[in-house]
Amino acid sequence: MSDKELLIPASQTDAAINARTRRGRIQMLLLLLACASPVIASYLAYYVFKPAGGKTNFGTLVYPAQELNPAWLRVSTQGKWTMLIARPASDCQMKDAECIEALFLMRQVKVAMGRESKRVQLLWVNTDGKSVDPEVTKVYDEQSAGLKIVTLPTDPQLKAQFEDWLNKEGSGQQIQLIDPSPAKMMLFPVTNSPKEFAGMKKDLEKLLKLNHKGEKL
Repeated sequence: MSDKELLIPASQTDAAINARTRRGRIQMLLLLLACASPVIASYLAYYVFKPAGGKTNFGTLVYPAQELNPAWLRVSTQGKWTMLIARPASDCQMKDAECIEALFLMRQVKVAMGRESKRVQLLWVNTDGKSVDPEVTKVYDEQSAGLKIVTLPTDPQLKAQFEDWLNKEGSGQQIQLIDPSPAKMMLFPVTNSPKEFAGMKKDLEKLLKLNHKGEKL
């Protein structure tokens, strides 16, 4: 130790060390905040600062978000944005305009996401477990349309839980948007209006932009 260092009071040395420690901690916190900012932005935008009035283009925000139990479905919803509908196969024939409109709308919105479309999956819960119309699967299959078809849980307790979650607040017939966490966070009515399709598209684009890597919220 030099003579100059010996002349520095111990209290000043400790203060300098403490100041460097504080600066290091602040820099570490800033780095962590920068890395987490996409997740924080999407969380705040849709769960804390709840959109009101015209802040969403078309969808109805589910607040608070309703957590989805992964055990309910045999398809993973973790890390993806999922558009889900629930319909009995017996009522979803090519001649059934409302069901086909829902499938068509979901497919077109996914296509409209362009390069981001791989982050969006389509899910149809077949609520009666009957065979799906071959004409429907020909047009809306997993390979060409990205539509996955699953049945209700076989376990009675899980089935009851899922149906309660699905139909909460009368949302059972709507298109339900599930975030990557996964949780239901927005509802869309089935519509064939070009204007409303554009609104739904903008809502999803906004979410994909805010949560640009599909991180768990």
